[in-house]
Amino acid sequence: MSMMKKLVAEFIGTAWLVFGGCGSAIFAAAFVTGAPGNLHLGIGFTGVAFAFGLTLLTMVYTIGPISGCHINPAVSLGLWAGKRFPASQLLPYIIAQVLGGILAAFILYVIATGKPGFDVVASGFAANGYGEHSPGGYSLLAALVSEVVLTYMFLLVILGSTDRRAPAGFAGIAIGLALTLIHLICIPITNTSVNPARSTGPALFVGGWALGQLWLFWVAPIVGALLAGLTYQWLGGSTKDD
Repeated sequence: MSMMKKLVAEFIGTAWLVFGGCGSAIFAAAFVTGAPGNLHLGIGFTGVAFAFGLTLLTMVYTIGPISGCHINPAVSLGLWAGKRFPASQLLPYIIAQVLGGILAAFILYVIATGKPGFDVVASGFAANGYGEHSPGGYSLLAALVSEVVLTYMFLLVILGSTDRRAPAGFAGIAIGLALTLIHLICIPITNTSVNPARSTGPALFVGGWALGQLWLFWVAPIVGALLAGLTYQWLGGSTKDD
């Protein structure tokens, strides 16, 4: 598969992840109005968690054969640390992923601002945050620890389920459900990142506090991913005694 096709796949896959996951948070998470006088309960945190998991699951089986379906800079770096991905492809992959996330955020912005009175800053626009910008009011330390630990576990699931010794054809299910579980845990803490590209797109449109806090949602996922890659390289590596 040519490098260009891999990068386009990563661009499309990341855009779909951000559009589907963040779109569900922006448009459907809270109470929504139907016909005049009617009010319907939104999908809530649980629905948003499943939206992120489903977008990833669908992309694993769609672009996995083309690019590996990283759609996340932390995943690319974790796979590199686990000796599953060449360093020469890291930067192009990460650029494609970030651009895909920005495109999705732009499309969401165009749609959202089509509703009179919508305020991208007041809404939060599904941006990640800590402190007063955490959905549950969690501190910087709590956000840092949760994002490192959950990205670490996410990468372990990815590395394990895609191991050549794992049952073939089931990796997408494990990975999609892992991302769903991660969101069920972490949405109240940070709105859940574990993906710098997912965080960057919405932050660019919210600006201000979202850009000021964006550093954490690059640093923490990358640290967690690198630790997981090194762990699985040892944990899953073969030895003469195996």
